[in-house]
Amino acid sequence: MTTIRRFSCNDLLRFASVNLDHLTETFNMSFYMTYLARWPDYFHVADGPGNKVMGYIMGKVEGQGESWHGHVTAVTVATEYRRQQLAKKLMNLLEEISDKIDKAYFVDLFVRASNTPAIKMYEKVWFFEFFLYLDISCWLIIPSL
Repeated sequence: MTTIRRFSCNDLLRFASVNLDHLTETFNMSFYMTYLARWPDYFHVADGPGNKVMGYIMGKVEGQGESWHGHVTAVTVATEYRRQQLAKKLMNLLEEISDKIDKAYFVDLFVRASNTPAIKMYEKVWFFEFFLYLDISCWLIIPSL
């Protein structure tokens, strides 16, 4: 059974194993703490049996006027829990929070151009905007179709 709940400070000590995938963006501890403090509604964790972290999503709301939107900063699911629609559930939750709480007009995210599985999932499941970038070191953003 999976439980999705708001991320807590204690989870920062539990989720390192989920970040081991080479396609997962990782950040320093202060980055995670900033998101947890500024946008707690946008930071959720999925717990599995034995209180094991299965995945998490971290985001924020930003922009002005008609570009007021939710943004997915990171979403990842541990390898052993993939293909169970957990990422879809986490993304749907963030989309709902963006809409219902913050009245955002859309949700966006950036995805590495080499992350083909994620790109296919986003194209198949969601209608919101995502941008490809070629390399983390250059942050070149290429709009999707």
